Amino acid sequence: MSLLLNEPSMLCLGKPASMRSSLFLSSGFPSSSLRTLPCSIDGCGLKVSNVPKSRHTFLEKKVPVGRHKIDWLAYLGWLATYSDDGILRFIDSMWDSGEPKHFSSPPFVTLPRCQTQIVSNVVASSPLDDEDCVVAVKFLGPQLSFFRPAQSKFGWTNVRIENPCFYSSEVMFSKKDGMFRIPGSGGHIIGSWDIHTHKQTPPKIQRLQLQNLPERTRTQPELLESCWASVFLVESQSTDETFLVKWYKKTSGKIMKTKGVMVFRVDHKGNAIYTQDIGDLFISLSRDGISCEPAAEVPSDNYRPNHVYVGDDDGFFTINLASGGLEVHREF
Repeated sequence: MSLLLNEPSMLCLGKPASMRSSLFLSSGFPSSSLRTLPCSIDGCGLKVSNVPKSRHTFLEKKVPVGRHKIDWLAYLGWLATYSDDGILRFIDSMWDSGEPKHFSSPPFVTLPRCQTQIVSNVVASSPLDDEDCVVAVKFLGPQLSFFRPAQSKFGWTNVRIENPCFYSSEVMFSKKDGMFRIPGSGGHIIGSWDIHTHKQTPPKIQRLQLQNLPERTRTQPELLESCWASVFLVESQSTDETFLVKWYKKTSGKIMKTKGVMVFRVDHKGNAIYTQDIGDLFISLSRDGISCEPAAEVPSDNYRPNHVYVGDDDGFFTINLASGGLEVHREF
């Protein structure tokens, strides 16, 4: 089944995000939560280090992933793998004993004039063993696909997005709204799909009004205009807030270097208000995705409130939002 998102392409304002050319997206900070640490492949499988909530010791576990490559943290504790057969495999990395829980998707179905080889990201609405869980896969280009692990025999529901604003963006799941959402390039619109009715109803389009934009010095606008801007949506579960984040990067040789970020607080009326103060929260951002957490809940002194932590091709950096978001400091 395919659905159409028919919105005029003129809504795509601003410079579009750069198109990714690699089949898999490289790792940086964790994409969903810093409570589940990055993973590494060794000769026997996947070595996963977790920080349980009840204690601060590290656990090492072997996940039998074979020749698959880990690419996304689809949900807290659930790792998504992708192989050449066009099937996603999900593994519970936080199991206690025995074999971990795992699920497989049906093979991808490629819509006309779409591709399913380059995956932008994978997200789930809830743990994969939840009866009502819905998984969304955003491919580079027009295709967005859904399936339910508990009903995988029914296959994929495939959406063809006509508006090119969404082609290079990533999908996120809004627990607050119960919808999968994609920001348009430039940050002026958001497309949303209801997890229960996306088969019957067209997506909801929300137009954003960017407000309270800062006054920049003469050189700062020139700097931002020379950058590629990727746009992300993220929710804070602790404060029930939604943020739109613009990540500015510039080509330097063969890599992309971070030049700054802009953060907007988004309300239900479509007001996207620029802010330099997100309170006790911090945001982690990488090509794998984005997360927003209270600094006090992370068992580390490395994460400070009102900061953005960035992992890019050039390393790991911190950005203090109070300074305007354009002062990038190497962290480690």
